[in-house]
Amino acid sequence: MNMERRYILLVAPVAFALVNWLPNGLSAADLEEAKVTQVVQDVKVVPSGSAARAVTVNETVRQGNAVQTGTQSRSELTFKDETITRLGEKTIFNVGKEGRTIDMGNGQFLLYVPKNKGGAKVKMGPVTAAITGTTVLGNVYPSGIIEFTVLEGSACISLDRMGQTLLVMPGQMVVYDPIYMRLEDPVEVDLQQELSSPLIRDFRQLPSAPLIQEEIQRNHQVVAPNGDLDRAVRAAGAASIATATPDQFMRGFSSLIVRYPPSQRRTLVAGAIRARPDLADRITAAAGQVRPVRGYGKDAKDYKEYKEYKGKEIALPECPPFNQLVQPFIPAPLTPQVNSPEKPPTNNGD
Repeated sequence: MNMERRYILLVAPVAFALVNWLPNGLSAADLEEAKVTQVVQDVKVVPSGSAARAVTVNETVRQGNAVQTGTQSRSELTFKDETITRLGEKTIFNVGKEGRTIDMGNGQFLLYVPKNKGGAKVKMGPVTAAITGTTVLGNVYPSGIIEFTVLEGSACISLDRMGQTLLVMPGQMVVYDPIYMRLEDPVEVDLQQELSSPLIRDFRQLPSAPLIQEEIQRNHQVVAPNGDLDRAVRAAGAASIATATPDQFMRGFSSLIVRYPPSQRRTLVAGAIRARPDLADRITAAAGQVRPVRGYGKDAKDYKEYKEYKGKEIALPECPPFNQLVQPFIPAPLTPQVNSPEKPPTNNGD
């Protein structure tokens, strides 16, 4: 088996899982054209084979067109299925390039895909994210660095060339660095702070705004006075979360996480890290000693509980909720093998 064939066999299952992650009944035509629903300053449409020109509100942009924003400019496009794409400054967006794939050339973007509308894939250079019933923020920098944040819902993000795939949950950000050529582990972000983005603040309210607020409220409840973590830390001898010694806080956290439903442990970890960022490494390590979130795909009860939470869609078990890089195929040396002393060479003359 040559290297090319081995590589195809290695990556194909990941690509197949990513494609199958999207629901059935997709309508590619829904993302082949969009209406421009907001324009801020310098926004142009670049038709295929034609010169760029200014775009206007309520204008329809179709497959093969690109939308380009200038300095301190923004735009919003709404598709037939009510998918919303918002573009930040100095951003290039290709409309309907590959069915339900949204192609971000570079720049800042927000994408809202309604629930039960077929989902979409976001192409960001070498990185692809499959989403359904989800709101995400992203940034493709000229340097090749990619930032991808889930505000509500979930995403199955994949590094196409390497076959690396992982699940990203609400309140998490994943970074791709072209120098290291891998997706870094998801990190927790402050969703309340993310709402200050111009792509949220300077536009009409998103249909998913209530779901984002629910995620924020869930995180706040974890560390609220007399909340679960506060009570656990006080039981460990501290007066409050803020004044707890590292040992007091960790005793309280460790006693709580083992009793938390598996579907809510990530929220507990995220809240604990935001409350005590100085203990982030210890919190993460302690959480790793408990059965990890990857149990969603193996424990039917836990998975069903999480999937039905608030009626939101989540990624199917085919997308691993942990960061695992596929090991590269290393071809065997082409030099002739030397027979070992245990196996002497065969004498064909015997």
